[in-house]
Amino acid sequence: MGKKVKKEVEPPPKDVFDPLSIESKKAATVVLMLNSPEEEVLAKACDAIYKFASKEHYFHSRRSSWEQPASIIATCLGIKQVSSDENKVTLLSLGAVEPLFKLVSHEDPLVRRNAIMVFGIMASNNDVRKLLRELDVTNSVIARLAPEEDIVVHEFASLCLAHMAVEYTSKVQIFEQGGLEPLIRLLSSPDPDVKKNSVECIYHLVQDFQSRAAVRELNAIPALLELLKSEYPVVQLLALKTFGVISNDRETRIILRENQGLDHLFKILETKEFNDLHVEALAVVANCLEDVDTMQLLQQTGGLKKLLSFAEMSTIPDIQKNAAKAITKAAYDPENRKILHEEEIEKCLITLLGTDNDGAKAAASQAISAMCENLASKDAFGIQGIPQLVQLLSSENEEVKEAAAIALANLTTASPGNASAVAEAEGIEPLINVLSAKRDETVANAATVLTNMATQEPLRLSIHGVMNAIVEPLQSTNSLVQSKAALTVAAFGCDADARTELRNASGLEPLVKLLHSKNDEVRRNACWAVMVCASDELTAVELCRLGALDILEEINLSTGRKNNFSEGALDKLLDNNLSQKYSQMGYLSSSNIITDGFYDYGQVKPGVKLLSLEELSIQELNDHRAIILVNAKLPEASLSAEDKSQDLSYGRTTSSSSIRKSSKERASSAVVSPVEEKQESSGRSPSSLSKSSTREKGSRKGKGKKEEDKPKEEEELQTMPKVQQEVILEKLLWLPPFDSILLDYIIDASKIILPLTTTKEQVVALALFVADKMGGPIERDKLHEFSWELHISEIEFELKCNVVPIGKIKKGTFYHRALLFKVIADRIGIGCSLVRGEYGRAWNEVKLVDDSPQGITGLLLPPQTYIVELMYQPGCLMKQGSAEADYYLCI
Repeated sequence: MGKKVKKEVEPPPKDVFDPLSIESKKAATVVLMLNSPEEEVLAKACDAIYKFASKEHYFHSRRSSWEQPASIIATCLGIKQVSSDENKVTLLSLGAVEPLFKLVSHEDPLVRRNAIMVFGIMASNNDVRKLLRELDVTNSVIARLAPEEDIVVHEFASLCLAHMAVEYTSKVQIFEQGGLEPLIRLLSSPDPDVKKNSVECIYHLVQDFQSRAAVRELNAIPALLELLKSEYPVVQLLALKTFGVISNDRETRIILRENQGLDHLFKILETKEFNDLHVEALAVVANCLEDVDTMQLLQQTGGLKKLLSFAEMSTIPDIQKNAAKAITKAAYDPENRKILHEEEIEKCLITLLGTDNDGAKAAASQAISAMCENLASKDAFGIQGIPQLVQLLSSENEEVKEAAAIALANLTTASPGNASAVAEAEGIEPLINVLSAKRDETVANAATVLTNMATQEPLRLSIHGVMNAIVEPLQSTNSLVQSKAALTVAAFGCDADARTELRNASGLEPLVKLLHSKNDEVRRNACWAVMVCASDELTAVELCRLGALDILEEINLSTGRKNNFSEGALDKLLDNNLSQKYSQMGYLSSSNIITDGFYDYGQVKPGVKLLSLEELSIQELNDHRAIILVNAKLPEASLSAEDKSQDLSYGRTTSSSSIRKSSKERASSAVVSPVEEKQESSGRSPSSLSKSSTREKGSRKGKGKKEEDKPKEEEELQTMPKVQQEVILEKLLWLPPFDSILLDYIIDASKIILPLTTTKEQVVALALFVADKMGGPIERDKLHEFSWELHISEIEFELKCNVVPIGKIKKGTFYHRALLFKVIADRIGIGCSLVRGEYGRAWNEVKLVDDSPQGITGLLLPPQTYIVELMYQPGCLMKQGSAEADYYLCI
C-alpha cells in the first residue's frame, strides 16, 4: 500500500470575497442589503425584514390566526389590526419600499417570494399604501398571481391587493390592469389563505359597479357559492358580504337563482352553528326577494314561510332587524306585496314591533310602511299595529320614533278608519309632542298623520293644541317640514278656534314667510294655508299687516311661481278685509257684505300700505279725502243715552278691565271689536236691532263693585297730569265710534223696504231713501253748487278727526251715496255691488229679472245688470252699457 499524500486545498479565486457571516440588529443595515447583487443575501434580507414588519401583527394572514368564529373576524375585516405600525413606518422611513418593489419581479423565485411577503405585510399601513400607489406596483403584484407562481406568493400578493383595494384609486388600478380575473381564479385555490385574501380583495373591488358587472361576466358566482361551504367562517363571511353587494344587480340575482344560490343561503340560515353568518345571509336573501320570480319560487317551495317563521322566532336582534329589512325590500314590488299578504306577513311584523330591540322595531315599522301600499295589509295593520306604533312615538330612540311616524303617515293616508284608530289608541297627544322632535322626517310625518286625521270633522274638532305646536315646524329650514306644516295649518285652519289659536301663538308670521319659499310645494301649501286662514276678518287683517297681500300679488304676477291656491288666497284675503279690497280694487261684489268696522279710505296706490282705522283716527287733521266709517254696532249695553251722544265724538276708548267679564256678562254685552261680531251684525234682524237700540241702563242686572267704581276711575283720570293720562290711555282698548244715525237708517229702511214684494221695488225705494238722507236729488247743471266738500270738512273739524261716520253726512256725493246704499242693502238682504269710478264717481249695480214678454207665460229671462241712479233722478234704473248709464258714470 502506498503512502497517503495530504490533498492540498485549492485557494479561492483572487476576485472572490471570502465568506462572511454578519449578525445585524439594525433595520437600516438590512435595508442596505436589499441593494446587494447576491441572491442569497437578498433572500435573507427580505426574510429578516418580513419578520421585523410582522412582529406586532395581531392578525396574520396565516390560517392559524384566523381560524376563529366569524363574530371575531368580522370586527377586523381588512384582516389585520395591528397594535402599532412603528416597524412598518421605520422601514418606510429607511427607504425599504423602493428596493423591495424591484425585488418583487426578481428572477430568483426565493427572492421574489420573500419580497412579496414583505409587501403583503407592509401594505396594511396607510402611508406604505400611498407610496405603493405612487410607485404603481399593482401591475407587478398582479403578475405574481400567475398560475406558475408559488402558493405562498399567491397568498401574499392577494393579501397586498386586498389591502390596497380599500382605496378607490387602487380599486380602479387593479380593475383596469386586469387583476379581477386572476383573483377569481384563485377562489378555487387549494390554500384557504389564498381563498380568503382573494375573496376579500374581490369584496372591496365590487363596491364599484364596473367590477360588479365584470364579476358576473367572468362567471365568479359558482366559485363564490363554493366558498359558502368552506370550513373557515371568515371565508364564508367574506363570500356572503360579496354576495350582499353584487346581488343588488338584477342580472346577478338571476344567475344566483339559476345556480341554486338560495338553497345555499337557506342551509346557512337553518344551521344554528352558523348564527354569526345569519345576518349577512339575510342581507343577500333580502336582495333576492326583490324579484317576483324569486318570491314566487320561495312561496312554492315553502322557503318564504320558513323565512317568516325564522324572523318571528329568532331571539337575535340583528337577525330580526335584517329579516324586517328583507321584507321591506321585497314589499316595494306590488306582486311581492300580494304574496307577502297571502303569507300573513302582518302577524310577523306586528310581533317584531313588540321586541325589545330598537333596531328591530324601527325595521318592522319601515316594513309596515312599505306594505301599506297593499290595501288589505293596510286594513290589517290598522286593527292591531296602530296601537303599538302609537306607543313607539314616545320612544327615546329617535330612529324608532321616526320609523313609527312614517308608518302611521302611510297607514292613515286615504284611510279614515286607520285615522280614527290612531285617535282611539290615544295617539293625538304623542303626535303633537312629536312635532318638536329632533329629526325632520319625524316632524314631517307626524304633521302628515294629523293632517290625515283632520279630514274627518269629528276628529278635527277633538284635536286641540295643534296650532300651538305647529309654529315651530313652520319655522324649520327643512322644505319637507315646511310643506307638511303648512298643509297641517290648511287642514285645521277651517275652524275658527284653530285660527284664533294660531294667531295667538304668533304662527301667522312664519306662515307668511313661507310664501317667499323657492320650493314650489312649500309655496303652494303656504298659499293654501293662507287661503284657509283668511276665512275671518281678524286673521285676514293680520295676514295683510304681515305683508301676505303684497307677496301674493307678486306671486300671481309670475307665471312660474303662481299656483292653484295663490289666486284663491289673494281673493280670500281681500274678501275678508273689504276695506283693503275696496281701496285696492275699487270693487265689492254682491257677496262682499259690508260689516261694522268697514272704512272707505279711497283709492290706495300700488305698494302703499293701508293704515288701520285706529292709526288713521289718531292722525292730525289734514286736507286729504275724509275716511268714511261704517259702524252701526252698539256700544256697551250699560251706556245711557247721554253716553251714546258722547260716543260720536271720535276716539272713544274702553279699558281692558271693563271688557274682562264673565261669560254671562259677555253674552248680554256688546263690548267687542266690530270685526269680531262680523257675522252677528250681518245676520241681525231689524227687530233685534230695534230692541237693542231701546235698551235702558236700568235693565242690566247684577251691578258689581267694579262698575260702581267706574265714575271714580274716570274722575281720577281727568285729574291726573297729561303725561300720566297718555300712558294710561295707551293701555286702553280702542273702539271706533258708534254711529247711532246709521243704525236708525237701517231700522227705518227695514220698516219701509222689506214689506215691498219685488226686488225692483225694494231697490227703487232704497235709492230714494238714501238720496233723501244724503241731500236729496241734485240737478245735473247745479252739481257744482252742491257744496258737499265744505259739509264734510265741517264734520271733520267737529270730530277733530279725519274719520267721518257715514251717518253724520247729510250732503253726500256719488261715492257717499253708493256706499250708504251698499251698507243698507247688505243689512236688509238686497244683493248689490259697489264700484268705484274716476273723479269721485261710484255707483251700485243690481241684477234684476225683466218681466216676460206679452203672450209668453212662464218664461224666465236671465237677470240683467242695472245701474242705480242716486244723484239726479234717484230710483231710476239704467241698464248697464246704455247711453244714459255711461253718461251717469262719467263726468
